[in-house]
Amino acid sequence: MTTLTSPQVRRPRDTARTRKKLRKIALNGTAVVVFVIAMFPVYWMVSTGFKTNDQIFTTEFIPFPTSFTFEHFDRVLDQGVAGNSIWLYLRNSAIVALGTVAVGAVFSLLAATAVSRFRFKGRTSFLITLLIVQMVPAEALLIPLFLSVKRLGLYDQLLGLIVVNVGLTLPFGIWMLRTFVAAVPKSLEEAAWIDGASRFTTFWKVLFPLVAPGLVATSIFSFITAWNELIFALVLMSDPSGYTMPVALQYFFGQRGTDWGAIMASSTLMTIPVVVFFLLVQRRMVSGLVAGAVKG
Repeated sequence: MTTLTSPQVRRPRDTARTRKKLRKIALNGTAVVVFVIAMFPVYWMVSTGFKTNDQIFTTEFIPFPTSFTFEHFDRVLDQGVAGNSIWLYLRNSAIVALGTVAVGAVFSLLAATAVSRFRFKGRTSFLITLLIVQMVPAEALLIPLFLSVKRLGLYDQLLGLIVVNVGLTLPFGIWMLRTFVAAVPKSLEEAAWIDGASRFTTFWKVLFPLVAPGLVATSIFSFITAWNELIFALVLMSDPSGYTMPVALQYFFGQRGTDWGAIMASSTLMTIPVVVFFLLVQRRMVSGLVAGAVKG
């Protein structure tokens, strides 16, 4: 009797385990496929930078360089672009991106705190306006922002690019940080006030550590947006010495042909600072999440 009923008892459990394993395999397989699709353009960019011109312009599919060459990297680093060193364009991009992150983080955090913690007239209209601004294409704002920068005397200056990029990334930063600030219980701030802490001390030692992960996320978005921005950097800068990396890459597209080796080599060099920035700030994101979990 036991030998007849035991298979009937175990079969549903075995079926559940099999389904669980198949589901896990399917999810892992999907994640691997998505990862490969997302990383393939990056791999192709880096590998093309190390290929010779014969391998780049051949009609055959060459997934891996048969012979590595540093010709394109040497040419980009030695000759530069438009008569200037490639390091100058990287420096300009770094100044604009880091300036956008610093200024945007301060204004986003203060505005998000005000919107979440205070009730004032026009608060809803302000939030709706931010949402509408996000829907407007950046190209539609090109002429009014150009005129504004010109009147402020910031044309052909990196500070003008920083101001424009802060304006473009600020609505997203306020909306995102608003949810982080609203998630922090107000009772924590009230407890700090009862203990004698000032508003600034409460903001810096209680609220700021808990919203730090959101601040890091918005900083990553602002950095990538400012680092890859092309249209405003091309329009608001007339002096080649003030160009950023995306503008410098345009010089490799000529009427007689496109120097794909130099483009891929420059793009690889342009990607490295973004990866380094993410590796530096993602530790802050993890520590902020842990601190928020402990204090909450």
